[in-house]
Amino acid sequence: MNIIVLGAFGNAGRTIVAEAEKRGHHVLAVGHRKHDDITFSSELIKSTLDLTQTDVTGYDVIIAWTSDTFHIHTATTSHIAQLIMGTNTRYIKVGGTGTMYISPDHTKQLKDWSAFPDNMKPLANALVDSLDRVRSYSNISWTYISPAFNFDINGSITGQYKIAGEEFALDQLIQTTISYADYATAIIDILESNAHIRERIMIYR
Repeated sequence: MNIIVLGAFGNAGRTIVAEAEKRGHHVLAVGHRKHDDITFSSELIKSTLDLTQTDVTGYDVIIAWTSDTFHIHTATTSHIAQLIMGTNTRYIKVGGTGTMYISPDHTKQLKDWSAFPDNMKPLANALVDSLDRVRSYSNISWTYISPAFNFDINGSITGQYKIAGEEFALDQLIQTTISYADYATAIIDILESNAHIRERIMIYR
């Protein structure tokens, strides 16, 4: 497959690029600024909101990693959707665990939990907005994938993971964990199997 990874210079982005290339896929690593200490075999330095149809033509998948610039999440979703409408390109949006539902009637999300860190709420709210936006598109192939509550940058690769839907009991959810490496494995597995089209899921172990 030909894959674009947005936010490729971040830790998780680099892990996803490495996993995809290890399996023989061609990856275009996109970042809004150059990092002199990081080199990819194919890269594009450009803001995601400046990407054009020419930039994405010929690619099978676009994976959008998270950003600390809150409005970018929803704006990127809208922009990418406009670029790929009428094509077979798939859109993978990496979300946050704060968007997971913790009530059976789907009225309460993890971000509403009384002990949810205050400093993480603005990002969680932005990710909820991006989830709502991506759900609104029935004419593109999207998947919204959240990591486990404990997202371990230094965790080893085991090749083991589970896939959950969008509802999880609170006491169990806050115990979930996944390493960046296993998360990347899961994403590429999902792409290769063409699974979970127009679904939001969580990866955990």
